[in-house]
Amino acid sequence: MLKLGITVLGVTDLDRAVAFWTSALNLVAAREWSSDTWQTLLHADGSGRALGLMVSDSPAQSHPRVHLDLFTETASEQAAEVDRLVALGAKAVDWDSYPQDPDFVVLADPDDNIFCVVDVSRAPSGS
Repeated sequence: MLKLGITVLGVTDLDRAVAFWTSALNLVAAREWSSDTWQTLLHADGSGRALGLMVSDSPAQSHPRVHLDLFTETASEQAAEVDRLVALGAKAVDWDSYPQDPDFVVLADPDDNIFCVVDVSRAPSGS
């Protein structure tokens, strides 16, 4: 039986990506499951694998079909997390597809991988 594993992001600078994502999401780099072109990131609480980083030569997509959504509980938490992520190296994205009164903010990691910071208190799904 199959089960969903982890999301993998293509990156150009593995060390920079590890530094960003471990700080952004309180993850730790696994000693096992790593190489010069791959790094598995684990949940700091020991609950398992969280994210894979793989060196890639292909450019990041400006409007990717698949991306990460990072959840916050309130609008003030969302604003604080966006500021924190930008301070860590994320970039604000001039997103041309925002709906009216969006519940999410679009950012890009240091490798230009698009991700969103979502205020789930205002998200249509409510979670």
